[in-house]
Amino acid sequence: MKIPGLSFSWKRAVGITAVKQKIARRTGIPTTKQGVERKIGGMILNGLWGKKKR
Repeated sequence: MKIPGLSFSWKRAVGITAVKQKIARRTGIPTTKQGVERKIGGMILNGLWGKKKR
């Protein structure tokens, strides 16, 4: 039985999460599947219609 509100991540404990975050910040490329899809989608839309002028 799990304790509510208490979880353990071995990736976070080893430091993999921090390394991925540093890489993403330096390169500007997200490391998650959803983030990559959002970035690529935005690039495609900007290429088709250009940036919005305000």
